[in-house]
Amino acid sequence: MARFFGGLLLGLIFLPLVAFAWFQLGHPPVAVSDPPLPMERLITHVPLSARIDREMVKTPPIAANEQNFIAGAHIYREQCAACHGLHGLPSSFGGEMFPDAPPLWVKHKNNDVVGVSDDPPGETAWKVSNGIRLTGMPAYKNILTNEQIWQVSLLLANADKPLPPAALELLKTPLPPANPAPTVDVKPVK
Repeated sequence: MARFFGGLLLGLIFLPLVAFAWFQLGHPPVAVSDPPLPMERLITHVPLSARIDREMVKTPPIAANEQNFIAGAHIYREQCAACHGLHGLPSSFGGEMFPDAPPLWVKHKNNDVVGVSDDPPGETAWKVSNGIRLTGMPAYKNILTNEQIWQVSLLLANADKPLPPAALELLKTPLPPANPAPTVDVKPVK
């Protein structure tokens, strides 16, 4: 019995110390290029899915119509396109994130689903509103109005369907280049 309790005590002390040392010595995968931890996807996706299922609004508070699609396209260009790309124009850095920022205007490899068009609009609205930790997806609930969040979410839910020409034109027009850093004249010191 003493051996059992000795082993239990050793396990309760030794395993946390090993884990602490592993973290302190910088061994966990923290760089984007590092392979994921074993079961990392399961550990993060299961609670995320459960939370979204519990909290998402099931019925959109606005209509999926031309006006909202065009407004959603404007918002998408300003807030989302840098990471998720435009229609036919992938993001220059979205694929270099971990996890990668999914291209939202590209068909999936195995079916005709485009981006997140197979997700309920309420799921997308939850993700836009709340963001997703450790992914680079910010929370927009303090940046966009609830109506704007739903306009983008309904647009993305209909990405696999014909969109109004004005919305499609916005989504196909390349973004202007980012403003370069101002140049400063530096005079040599004498």
